[in-house]
Amino acid sequence: MKVQVEIDCTPAEARAFLGLPDVTPLNEAMVAEMQKRMEANVAAMQPDELMKTWTSFGLQAQDQFRRLMEAAVK
Repeated sequence: MKVQVEIDCTPAEARAFLGLPDVTPLNEAMVAEMQKRMEANVAAMQPDELMKTWTSFGLQAQDQFRRLMEAAVK
């Protein structure tokens, strides 16, 4: 026997039918917080700031690698 059931409903209706909680307010709060944080950090995304961050990390990493190799040779 083959039974096929087709249900036409929205995701919100399906969640309500299955007894799942409505997470819309939580989702909206999370999105608002992410937007606020992105707006606060937009200055760090400027090209000159990115280059400062990347080059300072790169130079430190090169220096640490050089020290690691010097210590291995000794």
